[in-house]
Amino acid sequence: MFSYLLDVESSWKKIKNSPYPIAVYGTGNGADKVFSEFERLGITPDYVVASDSFARDRTFHGYKVLPLSELQRKVPDFTVALCFASGREDVIDTIKNLSKGHTVLMPSVPVYGDEIFNKDYLKSHLNEINSAYDNLADGKSKEVFKSIIEFQITGNLNLLFDCETEKEEALTLLGLTENETYLDLGAYRGDTVDELVNFTGGYAKITAVEPDGRSFKKLCRHSENMQNISLINAVVSDKCGTYFFSGNKGRGGSIKTCGTEIPSITVDSLQTDFTYIKADTEGAELQMLNGAKATLQSKPKLNIAAYHRSEDIFSLVNKIREINPEYGIYLRHHRHISFWDTNLYCK
Repeated sequence: MFSYLLDVESSWKKIKNSPYPIAVYGTGNGADKVFSEFERLGITPDYVVASDSFARDRTFHGYKVLPLSELQRKVPDFTVALCFASGREDVIDTIKNLSKGHTVLMPSVPVYGDEIFNKDYLKSHLNEINSAYDNLADGKSKEVFKSIIEFQITGNLNLLFDCETEKEEALTLLGLTENETYLDLGAYRGDTVDELVNFTGGYAKITAVEPDGRSFKKLCRHSENMQNISLINAVVSDKCGTYFFSGNKGRGGSIKTCGTEIPSITVDSLQTDFTYIKADTEGAELQMLNGAKATLQSKPKLNIAAYHRSEDIFSLVNKIREINPEYGIYLRHHRHISFWDTNLYCK
């Protein structure tokens, strides 16, 4: 199904072969990973830019960081390697406007892990990717899956813009009601607790799990007047015990080899008949599913982040089908660049 992409020019090759100066747009972790791959591929960028309000007087990988507007004034033609993620409408509008006058490509690098979804990666995982495509429940899911796989090879942002779905449409797909027994994994400060309550108007019981200490304190304050809610400060994985956890100012914390020691739980260890589980566990979604095999036999509705690791887009689909073949598995992408906020909705 996806072998045709082996003959398509990749974003990396397009950038390397650009006849115009190359501008890396972004100075975060994603840009670090892009620079590392550029070095491996022999690509030397000409500029590093940031949005005007973020440029400041600083350097990145030895380059002076220019405000985007300054580059636009100085250089008439350039190719952009976009290296940051955002769901903000104003930022996305800026990128769309930039694309009208310049080539803007987003080379795909994972949020977690080091395996880049390039042609070699595609070739080595082709059977698993084709299997995941076949395991999806409807045409829209297959369209989104195809767009995201193609985006990761080509870096063409229009593929993402053309397959967006509003969050409410996806939640409607699950048939959520005001009587859900809800497990929120990666509850952060309570935003997805609010999402459920605002969407359904109520709930039967909520169990919210958040590993980051600072976010957990804010979650506690946010939820102090709510009834029938249990809050757990722990990592969710495939086994119970302890892990080292490193936060990143709230969002983006993950299991590390050092950091703060924190309890680890499994979904099955909670021994509750959940009717709805949301999991955004920063790259630990596969481990979470492996620790939820008994719970998933009762087929609770699922809302699982599918974008943290290069393999998530296909491995999570195949794992859910392996655990309980009765699930209908749907894939939806909500407005965001890169393909962050792409989730599996299962019922």
